[in-house]
Amino acid sequence: MKAYVFPGQGAQFTGMGKDLYETSELAKSLFEKANDILGFRITDIMFEGTAEELKQTNVTQPAVFLHSVILAKTLGGDFQPDMVAGHSLGEFSALVANGTLTFEDALKLVSQRAAAMQKACEITPSTMAAVLGLDDKIVEDVCASIDGVVVAANYNCPGQLVISGETTAVEKACEAMKAAGAKRALILPVGGAFHSPMMEPAREELAAAIEATAFSTPICPVYQNVTASAVSDPSEIKKNLIIQLTAPVKWTQSVQQMIKDGATSFTEIGPGKVLTGLVSKIDREVATENI
Repeated sequence: MKAYVFPGQGAQFTGMGKDLYETSELAKSLFEKANDILGFRITDIMFEGTAEELKQTNVTQPAVFLHSVILAKTLGGDFQPDMVAGHSLGEFSALVANGTLTFEDALKLVSQRAAAMQKACEITPSTMAAVLGLDDKIVEDVCASIDGVVVAANYNCPGQLVISGETTAVEKACEAMKAAGAKRALILPVGGAFHSPMMEPAREELAAAIEATAFSTPICPVYQNVTASAVSDPSEIKKNLIIQLTAPVKWTQSVQQMIKDGATSFTEIGPGKVLTGLVSKIDREVATENI
C-alpha cells in the first residue's frame, strides 16, 4: 500500500516550484490561479524571493502548500494513494490530494490560517524548542512541572520532540530537559508557539472558516495529526482540522499506525526531505522516496 506524505512550514526554499511552472501548463495555470486568489504574486517570492521573504508566515504556508499540491496534480494517473498524511500545514495538502478539499478552498483556508496564526503570535511572546534524546514521557513530565504554558507540540520521531509555549516557560523547560538528560534542547527560530494553547485565538478564527467550507468524502483515508488514525468521514476530518492548531502533531504515532494498517512505502511530495527522514527513523525497514 502506498502512503503519500506532505511537508509543513520550514521546508521552503528559494526557487521552489519554478521548474513546475516552466515545464507544465497545468502547473502554470494553477500557480496563476493561486496568485489571483491570494491577491499578490506569490510565485515571484517562491521563484526569486530571499529566504527572509519566504520565511514570512503569510508566504511560507501557502508556498509550501502550493508546491506540494501542484506537484501532486502534475503526476496525473500515476498518483494513486492508498493513504495520505501531512505534517501540520501539510495536512491541508493531504486533504486536497485525497479529494476532501478543492484546490481553491484549501488555499483560502491556508491563507486564513497563516494570517490567524501570525495574529496569535503577536499577542504574547512565545516560541518553540527542539528536544533531542529524551523519551516522550519525560518530555511531557518536564513540561507539566514548569510554571507557565509549555507543552509537547510535535512528536516527530522517537527521541525528537518539539515543545511549544510562552517564551520564558520554554526557556525554563529547555534547562530542565538538559538536566533530565536531553542531548540537546534548542530554541527554534520560529515566530510563535504553534500547536499549543497559545494558538487558541487562531483556532477560534479558523474554526468559522473551516465550518463554512465544503468537505467531500475522500478517495482514501487521511491520518490526521490530532488522532494519528485513519479518518474518512468529512465531518470528523473537519473537527480534527479545527483542533489541530492547539493540539500536538502526532507524527510518530501516525506513521506507526499507517505501517500497522499496511503501508509498504512512503512518498513525500513537496519541498525538502524532512518527512522521509523522520519515517526512516520511525521504521528503518519501510521504503521511502521523494518527488
